[in-house]
Amino acid sequence: MKFVAEVNVMPKKELLDPQGKAVKLGLKHLHIEGVKDVRIGKHIVLTFEAETPEQAREIVDTACQKLLANVIMEDYSFEIKELQETLKK
Repeated sequence: MKFVAEVNVMPKKELLDPQGKAVKLGLKHLHIEGVKDVRIGKHIVLTFEAETPEQAREIVDTACQKLLANVIMEDYSFEIKELQETLKK
């Protein structure tokens, strides 16, 4: 089965986010008011094959823990969807 996973990696709330602070300041300079906080993270899309949805979840979780996120400084979440094959006529 083919799957697509959308992974979001964000800095932990307890840590400073200098990139987010710079964007917040930039928004203020552009007179965009009312923005209370900005956090900058990563959005990663993986397309892959797995035998079962459970195996797909395990693959993505392992990828996040070992490569995609620095689990000491970042939190991650993901959503997995099965890709439907389209038949060509």
